[in-house]
Formats: sequence, structure tokens, C-alpha cells
Amino acid sequence: MFDLATYLNEIATATEQRLDVLLPPGDSPPVRLHQAMRYSLLGGGKRLRPALCVAAAESIRPDDRDHALPPAAALEMLHTYTLIHDDLPAMDDDALRRGRPTCHIAFDEATAILAGDALLTRSFGVLADTTCRPPYSPADLVRELAQAAGSTGVIGGQMADIEGEGNQLTLEQLLYIHTHKTGDLIRAAVRLGAMTAGADAAALARLTTYAEHIGLAFQIADDVLNATGTPEQLGKAAGTDHAAGKMTYVAAYGVEGARREAATLTERAHAALAGLPGNTEPLHALADYIIARKS
Repeated sequence: MFDLATYLNEIATATEQRLDVLLPPGDSPPVRLHQAMRYSLLGGGKRLRPALCVAAAESIRPDDRDHALPPAAALEMLHTYTLIHDDLPAMDDDALRRGRPTCHIAFDEATAILAGDALLTRSFGVLADTTCRPPYSPADLVRELAQAAGSTGVIGGQMADIEGEGNQLTLEQLLYIHTHKTGDLIRAAVRLGAMTAGADAAALARLTTYAEHIGLAFQIADDVLNATGTPEQLGKAAGTDHAAGKMTYVAAYGVEGARREAATLTERAHAALAGLPGNTEPLHALADYIIARKS
């Protein structure tokens, strides 16, 4: 029987080890910058995006875990950069992340900005050095992550989220924010793993559909957790969406309605995995975990 907790722990450990090697040492100059990068990147977390990347690779080739670790590490670098910048006073102004002081609190605002910038830049360097199976090249991986992270991806979603605070958004606008702010990086995680493993066009399309459904379900689950969780559970402040006047799925549908929407998306994600050549157990389990998690 597949044990997701063991799987996540294995991927998290392997990812941490890879990240430790790929980052500059904490005592190398500029020391304060490198310490801030390591503080934020190696400060724990579920490593969900690396797990999705590796699981997608294994759904194409069951023995491809190690091959998928470089893009998994690159994803976590880029994800951590988004968290550092999201926490800044100009953005969400959060003091806690993963139960610890945020980067700008532990160091200072300027160092936090530069640490995020450096992690973003390093993520593309890691992808450029990644070995891919045909028909893909490192340039394909770099392009994939750049599209997911840029002004029509994560950054665009964040901008729309900022502009929407305190305004009555349409469901179409809410979907845009959730799809890009959160969903695009999850989509990239799955696609990078599949591409690294040499997925054919049909398999990549199935995995893309899976990723798009769980990406939206993930953000809906986040909306629910923000409304119902505690700071102790979340490792950060709770109830911030309501306080900021943000339009969320909870605001639009209520807690139970949002949960039903996430469950429907998860069912569709499961269906998309049919016919893949490798081991899909981890992807099925991760889809269920995304909406059942408590933090």
C-alpha cells in the first residue's frame, strides 16, 4: 500500500540535500545574502512542488526519481523567492513563514529582496544544467519555468491579486488570480517532471490537465485554510484574506461550497491520469492530499 507520508519525507530529504549542494555556502561572500538565501530555502516546508515534479517523472518512467531532482530543486528555489517577496511590507507584510520570522524580519528588507532575486536567478541556472530525455532540452525547461513565473504567470497573478484587494471581483477575475498566482507554478512542476522524463505529447497533455485541476484546487484549499485555520496550524497569520478584503472562493461560495469545488476539481485530476505508462500512485495521493491538508 502506498504511503504518502513516507514518499513526501523521502522527496523532501532528497530535495534538501540537493538544495544544500546547489546553494552557495553560508560563509561565502556576500555572507549575509547567502545566509538569507539558505535561511529561507532550507527552513522546512512540505516541498510539495518538488514532490509533484518527481511524481510526474515517475508516472512516465518509474525509476526516474534522481533524474527529476534538479528541476525539483529549481522549482523550490523559485517558489521560495515568491514567498520571500510576498511577505515583504510592500506586499502582504507578514512576520511569520513556516513558523519562523520571515526573511525581512530575520535579516532586513533590502537583504530579503536580494535573497529572493538571487534564488530566482539561480533556479534558471540549475535548469540550464539539467539533463533531459529526448525530445526535450534544458532550453525547454527554462522556457517552461519562465512562462510560469513571469508577467503572464505567477507575477501577473500577484499583480491582479494586489489590484483586487478591497474590490468586488467577478468569478472570472478570481479564477485568473488563482490560476496564475498559484496554479501556474504547480502546472510547471508537473510538466517539468514529465518533460525531464521524456513524456510524449499525449502523456504531457494528460499531466497538464491533472496539474491545472490540482493547481486550482490547491488555491481553493488555501482559501479555506486561511478562513478556518489557526496561526499554529498554518505557521503564519490566519484570517488575512478577509481582513484585507480579498475576494476568495470562500467569500464567493462559503466554506462548504469552496470545499465542494475543490473536491470536484480533484476528481477530474484523478481521471486525467488514466493511461499513463508509469507509476501514478503518488500523483493520485498528492491530489487527495492537496485538499485534505491542514497547513
